Amino acid sequence: MSTFNPGPEIVFIGLTFLLAGFVKGVVGLGLPTVAVGLLGLVMPPVQAAALLVAPSMVTNVVQLFSGPRFGQLLRRLWPMLAAISAGTWLCAALVPAGMMEHATNALGVALVIYAVVGLAAVRLAVPPRAERWMGPLAGLVTGAITAVTGVFVIPAVPYLQGLGLGKESLVQALGLSFTVSTIALAVSLALGGALLHTPVLGASVLALAPALGGMFIGQWLRHRISAERFRRLFFCGLLLLGADLALRGTF
Repeated sequence: MSTFNPGPEIVFIGLTFLLAGFVKGVVGLGLPTVAVGLLGLVMPPVQAAALLVAPSMVTNVVQLFSGPRFGQLLRRLWPMLAAISAGTWLCAALVPAGMMEHATNALGVALVIYAVVGLAAVRLAVPPRAERWMGPLAGLVTGAITAVTGVFVIPAVPYLQGLGLGKESLVQALGLSFTVSTIALAVSLALGGALLHTPVLGASVLALAPALGGMFIGQWLRHRISAERFRRLFFCGLLLLGADLALRGTF
């Protein structure tokens, strides 16, 4: 890792993060899946994950502050966000490593099922009265899954989608949830001594430019498509993410 040198792969890396940022800009998620999946073709998974650190964190923050209702969403979602942090730290402290060997694959299957249900136009709705307990429960489970798999989409994404938010508010809520999940996971790793010290971090910072460029292009497109088309793109993105997770490590 210390001899990491992108060399002729630099163009491929730049185009990968441009595409990954574009996908995130359109549907609000998917940057890690696209980036790691493509980068895995030319480098070890550990290097691909390291390159992802800065683009993932910064694009989540940009997504968080790009919507119209940050304060309103924060007041509404803070119980879920607090529970995400608590679930991540508790699970990291209590669950033995490797206890859920196939957790990532199972998570992918669950995501595929949810995406198929969404594409079939089955409407999932969270009643306003239920938010008081469903939000913290969704956050606690999301945090636990984050600690085990490093993936923070289930059940946070279905819960947020079930709140009936507009497409811009939904994307901003996803950014809020993903940012808190990323920070909670980073704190958990730091407390466990799994800090990332590698020259790849420098390349990760350089990857910010194409990732942000692709994200802004994707946001431009999102603002110009209908709510129904956005919904289809959103669930297609979840379907691809779930398929990648379900099949990971099986071939």
